[in-house]
Amino acid sequence: MQTILVTGGAGFIGSNFIRHILAIRPEWRVVNLDALTYAGNAANLADLEADRQKRYRFVHGDINDSERVGRLLAEEQPVGVVHFAAESHVDRSIHGPLAFVQTNVTGTARLLMACQQMWEEAGRPAAFRFLHVSTDEVYGSLGPTGHFTEETAYDPSSPYSASKAASDHLVRAWHRTYGFPAIVTNCSNNYGPYQFPEKLIPLMILNIIEEKELPVYGDGRNVRDWLYVIDHCEALATVLEKGCPGETYNIGGGAERANIDVVQQLCALLDECLGRSGASRSERLIRFVTDRPGHDRRYAIDAGKIGRELGWRPRFQFETALAETVAWYLAHRQWIDFVRSGEYLRWIDTHYGATGGTAKR
Repeated sequence: MQTILVTGGAGFIGSNFIRHILAIRPEWRVVNLDALTYAGNAANLADLEADRQKRYRFVHGDINDSERVGRLLAEEQPVGVVHFAAESHVDRSIHGPLAFVQTNVTGTARLLMACQQMWEEAGRPAAFRFLHVSTDEVYGSLGPTGHFTEETAYDPSSPYSASKAASDHLVRAWHRTYGFPAIVTNCSNNYGPYQFPEKLIPLMILNIIEEKELPVYGDGRNVRDWLYVIDHCEALATVLEKGCPGETYNIGGGAERANIDVVQQLCALLDECLGRSGASRSERLIRFVTDRPGHDRRYAIDAGKIGRELGWRPRFQFETALAETVAWYLAHRQWIDFVRSGEYLRWIDTHYGATGGTAKR
């Protein structure tokens, strides 16, 4: 049985990835290292605890704790590391940028050093891979046409995207300087189950259910390329197994949508589920609010490289997966109530007051 270490595995994409890997690779075992900050929720994987001794182990820890990470690597000797752990919300980075530097830059550097040491002490095994999961936001903003490719120059607009760009550069430097077998992926906007409700789609779903205002930045015409989280997990599994060290692979859903169009589609889906019509239709709740500083206008991914070289393509249509996402949130109100308590509510009140929060993208 092969062991892989996943950092930040209690978060949205990380928890979906762990579930996916355990489902499709019965010969794999997963160790999940997570600091359980505001967006890390151990409840996302609580049903896996019964299998802890066999194929899943949770370890509470911070990637900045080099001693703890080193001990864990020496103990587990993973054949791969999938690095999700990051601060990831643009609005939070605007209000508190240093936390993003600490986790995304310093934390990634400390993790690279620990993994490099383990890899060298093990005799530089050829099968080992370090997969760094990043974002398309490092590329900045596109005009009305064109797509991001792996050769697009970095042009980050927020403290969040700048910190992720820095971490990408560190990972590539570790490959070029030390021969460390690292791979970078840059993905478009993810959506699906277990996403923390500060991001656009879950925030709008919950506000529609509760008939709260639906705050949309600017004119709502900012465009994002939407990627269903299961498609992303399948792409990451493909890169981990087949990707070439030193390479970058862009992962996109091929589903460009303006934010306002996504919000209106969510209104229509939930109105059908909740029996709202006429004057009670949820679109009445939409409010356009002051735009976010440095708000990128458009993102779009060219995922041709991963398709040509590794054979991955997205399986899910946006409309189908969005409906499945809505159904999941309607069926998991207890999870929603848990993650929206305490620190999350205090943060929303501090930065957005009574509007209920404004979404990242």
